[in-house]
Amino acid sequence: MSVAKNIEITSTSKTSFEDAVDKGIARATKTIDNVRGAWIKEQKINIEDGKVSEYQVMMILTFVLGDGGNDDDDNRNNRKKSKGR
Repeated sequence: MSVAKNIEITSTSKTSFEDAVDKGIARATKTIDNVRGAWIKEQKINIEDGKVSEYQVMMILTFVLGDGGNDDDDNRNNRKKSKGR
């Protein structure tokens, strides 16, 4: 069984919406494992002096949660086992 989680992130670029999406996903995948998809929820441009100065995207990323095999989970499981003895 797999369980997924969604998070909302915002990313910006001086170049384009596509670049903002690429930068946001690249940054998110540095600290989040198992990213499987993204939904672009909103696009916005910032304007300065009558010209587009920045492209901004708000996206929802979906990632599959890991199996919990880290030390904290192991310690939590050990505590549960020892309480039951």
